[in-house]
Amino acid sequence: MALIDRFPEMVEGQSGVPDCQVFAEGFSGTARAAILGASAIAGAAGGLAMAGAPDIRAAVWGVLGVSAIAGGVLSTWSPCGYSSISLLRPTGRGAKAVADWLPTFAMHGAGYALGALILGTALGGIGAILGFAGFGTAALVMLALVGLIYGAHQLDFLRVPYPQRRAQVPHDARVRFSKPVVGGLYGLALGLDYMTYVQTPLLYLITLAAVLTGNIPEAIALIALFNLGRYLPVAASALPVNDYQIQAWLARNQERAAMADGAILVALGAAFAVAALA
Repeated sequence: MALIDRFPEMVEGQSGVPDCQVFAEGFSGTARAAILGASAIAGAAGGLAMAGAPDIRAAVWGVLGVSAIAGGVLSTWSPCGYSSISLLRPTGRGAKAVADWLPTFAMHGAGYALGALILGTALGGIGAILGFAGFGTAALVMLALVGLIYGAHQLDFLRVPYPQRRAQVPHDARVRFSKPVVGGLYGLALGLDYMTYVQTPLLYLITLAAVLTGNIPEAIALIALFNLGRYLPVAASALPVNDYQIQAWLARNQERAAMADGAILVALGAAFAVAALA
């Protein structure tokens, strides 16, 4: 089997490219059940701490903020995440190449920021129209249900709808525009979050939370934190590693990322359920 880690050295002097296959290690049903149980217990303990906090609203916001960033990072394990790392890279090596790449990185971030502004405004506006006004008991119950259901889905114990637009970022943009412009377009497409593949159902929980705020600035803040998590991994392109090495690492850890996603969702679901009932 050809390993993608060795791709550059293997193709040297060859007229063709060998097949590269990197399979992530799967998790047994027993392991997934253990992850589900441990996550639920940890989440329940966190829910008790949340309920006993001097300001439960601040505690809920803290949990959601950290989870949003984590969800964004985990969304790197997606076709678009792989694509961004492959295409939005410095041209060449060394400090000058990285310096020349920084405008692309900055434009990519600006695209994410604009996406958060658009999506957050829409979600906060919808919440306000529907009469939502923050994270009361009913809101916590809804968040708990989404967390537990989609956590079980991600851990492969349940199958539920997975709404997304099955589309990739526009690859042909790279031959029509400069790299900074491509970085901005990629950032905007990914920053709208539902314009391409959705690989982490944590996005659904953050989306619901943004609607439940019933407040446009707060909804924008939640989506911006999720997008920050999506944006930061692209900074790995500034490191002295090639995209094949980064993508090989991502491929080897694909299943671990899915399990981490499921564990976080179950823990959040259990935490919000306990906080709502306490």
